[in-house]
Amino acid sequence: MSTFLKNNYIGSILLDFPVQPRFCDEASADDLSETIAKILETKFGPFLKLFSGSVQPAKPTLGWITLLSGEKGVTAVIRTFPTRSVVTVTVDYDLKIYEGTPPVTFNDISDLEAELAKAFQSFKKTSPIPQIKRALDFDTYFTTSDSRLLEYDVQEMVFDARSEFQHVQIARSINYGNVLILDGLVNLAEADLAYTEAIMKRGEVDYTGKDVLILGGGDGALLYELRKENAKSITMIEIDEMVMSACKVHLRLACGDTLDNYKHENYEIIVGDCIPFMVKCKEEGKLFDHVFGDLTDIPISTNPIGEIWNFFRTTLQLSFSILKEGGTYFTHANGVTAEENLKMFESTIKDTLMGFPVELTQSTAFVPSFKEKWVFYEVKRAIAGNNGPQE
Repeated sequence: MSTFLKNNYIGSILLDFPVQPRFCDEASADDLSETIAKILETKFGPFLKLFSGSVQPAKPTLGWITLLSGEKGVTAVIRTFPTRSVVTVTVDYDLKIYEGTPPVTFNDISDLEAELAKAFQSFKKTSPIPQIKRALDFDTYFTTSDSRLLEYDVQEMVFDARSEFQHVQIARSINYGNVLILDGLVNLAEADLAYTEAIMKRGEVDYTGKDVLILGGGDGALLYELRKENAKSITMIEIDEMVMSACKVHLRLACGDTLDNYKHENYEIIVGDCIPFMVKCKEEGKLFDHVFGDLTDIPISTNPIGEIWNFFRTTLQLSFSILKEGGTYFTHANGVTAEENLKMFESTIKDTLMGFPVELTQSTAFVPSFKEKWVFYEVKRAIAGNNGPQE
């Protein structure tokens, strides 16, 4: 197990507090920095002032900055923002120099902010921020669909390699079990049964005797759960065998024994590109009752253009060309807070399937490892007597 998190990171402590406007004046710079340095010294030891001056000498109204240097290489940057009457303090230290024991706890950070606010007779409306860990050996920070920062309890990376297609990682988490991460995005954790049940609409859709196609789904979780639904046949096509090999070993609470064998009595796993596979199905007249688009997340963008959006349109069109009348296409989209992106996603579905009689339904579910509510779509092909887009 890696001990990198315990012994090696650069710690950044971010402090901020409001002040009376006079404290942001250049005339108060020395007094302000000396007061702040004395408060910081209670946790970090004595500081030496290395520099103090205007952020831009020609524009003193933009504020001033002071650089302090302390014992064991710790530094502190004090910055005033006159337009906001706010002072920020950023303290950086190397945990390795502190022999693996952080010089401050979160309670210490809270105390520092309280002491700073008290010294300048101010009241801070917001809570202190835990220290940021930088220069880590592996990621512990990930983002939500609307770019909010999340810190995960990653203990180690049990798998970390680059395939022909993407960066594949599996992290061990105390809260979520093992977590599959692809190209820096959290994809699925062992605790995320809610995701799988939401995309397949468990309890609402009867899969008994049905022919099912899964596009992607390399973690094996969807196939594992669908196997319990008495389908006639399930075909899964995944392009990245490394994902399946890693999940077979490290994500077994989610995929069970599904990835141990690629062919079973009522399911088959194909390693390959889903597009030529669907083209072949179309040419041979092979149809499915249900198709799952468990592929790459749609990116957050201002316009539905680019390689991933084009790939989505192509796979969606082909999916409907091999979908039986009355059949359903299931897919996932993004977090509920990505409202504009979701509207664009829905419009893209409708535009791409123009000519097909479809019924579009949206549903949501909170996914534990995503730490947000996720949006899923069910696109049903209504019975209208046609097998493709109308000319």
